[in-house]
Amino acid sequence: MHRLIEQIFIKHFDNNWLRQANDQAMFASANGRMVISTDAHVITPLFFPGGDIGSLAVHGTLNDVAMAGAKPLYLSAAFILEAGLPIADLERIVISMAAAAKLAGTPIITGDTKVVERGKGDGVYITTTGIGVVPDGVNIAADLAKPGDAVIISGSIGDHGIAVMASRENLQFGTSIVSDSAALHELVAVMLAAAPGQIHCLRDPTRGGVAAVLNELAQQSAIGIQLIETAIPIKPEVSAACELLGLDPLYVANEGKLLCICQAAAVENLLKAMRAHPLGRDAMQIGTVQADPYHLVQMQTGFGGRRIVDVPVGELLPRIC
Repeated sequence: MHRLIEQIFIKHFDNNWLRQANDQAMFASANGRMVISTDAHVITPLFFPGGDIGSLAVHGTLNDVAMAGAKPLYLSAAFILEAGLPIADLERIVISMAAAAKLAGTPIITGDTKVVERGKGDGVYITTTGIGVVPDGVNIAADLAKPGDAVIISGSIGDHGIAVMASRENLQFGTSIVSDSAALHELVAVMLAAAPGQIHCLRDPTRGGVAAVLNELAQQSAIGIQLIETAIPIKPEVSAACELLGLDPLYVANEGKLLCICQAAAVENLLKAMRAHPLGRDAMQIGTVQADPYHLVQMQTGFGGRRIVDVPVGELLPRIC
């Protein structure tokens, strides 16, 4: 996917915003710095434990806006519907989407709808665009991580990808696994207040999971990252499911978690603030940033060894967002 984006889209749409390779673009306006982000959602099944394509379409875009430190303001939505999609399913999706947008305080103010022939789609695809404003004094970007910084995650990993895969393949585990899909902008606001000027990078580890995002940050900031396996939070049932399916949870998608790279001095205040918020109660420091000319992500294993956490190859879990 990264090669496709670089060799086709960035090559021909060439501009400074795209070359920054962020999940959003920041631009100046009369009202200050604004952020815009667009996300397409093609998940299957349309409904899964903990969410559906509607709420996911809201959360995914809001989170991309929030990862720039921005306060989301408005959303747009475009629907591609396959002929024959039950109206009851469409209404259920739209009701869920409306509820998620209302809860986040970000109204859906414009949109579009198109219909394709039966067999030419997969029920419904949704694209959402979000716009937000960056508070004064906030400077967060993927190329700002520095040696000595700390790496924090807001909670347990792998919930979303395993929940969707279990639903899709009708897999039965001893305990129900539920997607973590959620809007993270309020958690981000709490973090910014707790550590003003000390947060360097924020990313939500969606497709490709924690491994993909940390490798991207290592390349963009020209640093290395050292993870501690025993510090990474993962629910026992998710860990067991990953082991059964032969998956590394570091590569499994999340839809309600964030990764934060911050000054080491900010860790205590940040963790205290995050754990006081429902979406950050399991927050942990999982690693540190170090100087590394090879820009590797490495992990100290629970057995005392060390392994490279490489860039994921291909789609381990397709159609999960």
